[in-house]
Amino acid sequence: MLPLSKARSMHHCDTCELRSLRMFCNLSAEALADFGSIGVQTTLPKGARLFQEDGPSNGVFVICTGQVKLSCTSREGRTLILKIAMPGDVLGLGAVISGLRYEVTAETIEPTEIKRIRREEFLSFIQKHGEASLHAAKALSEEYKAVFFDARRLALSGSAAGRLAGVLLDWGREASCGKPEMRFTMALTHEELANIVGSSRETVTRMLGRFKREKLIQVHGASILILSPERLEQLSA
Repeated sequence: MLPLSKARSMHHCDTCELRSLRMFCNLSAEALADFGSIGVQTTLPKGARLFQEDGPSNGVFVICTGQVKLSCTSREGRTLILKIAMPGDVLGLGAVISGLRYEVTAETIEPTEIKRIRREEFLSFIQKHGEASLHAAKALSEEYKAVFFDARRLALSGSAAGRLAGVLLDWGREASCGKPEMRFTMALTHEELANIVGSSRETVTRMLGRFKREKLIQVHGASILILSPERLEQLSA
């Protein structure tokens, strides 16, 4: 069971600033009202597991605030971090629609507010609202495209610096919500970040230091500000 705790001030779908920027949540007033009436909204602590790889797909999870790590594990026990999901992302969508098991494990990496919707409720909702079905299809398409670009970056980027630059730039864009400033919280360790970019912890630490010296990024504790997205883009190309 998930360790659930009630938030003092929950976010609401109709007033969420991310609604117009996220694929699935950008619904009409009628559909949004129905969407707000289903599911349970809760706040989870860091390290809470939403679902387990190869576990039964019994619901989807909409991230309202916080971040969630998506990972998979090999038979030898090696773990690969695939993505850091951000506010507005819908997790478990493909597994719930297909009726198959979850492909990955989802775990919070900081206190996170989520909306959990049971599979039956969610399927009834998208059957009732055609626009929701279309948005779900678009969200799955975006997931596929993101996986493709991540695989291409790992396979074709010639340097660890390029792969790291691409990841930081992606997170900055996600967190900016369309605003000019690209600032995000780095909730991962250097070892976990190395896992994402296919490098070593020492290399990631060295590259972050280089990015700071070259004024590509600014770091204050866990907060990272992208100072030069153009130069990071050049590195990641």
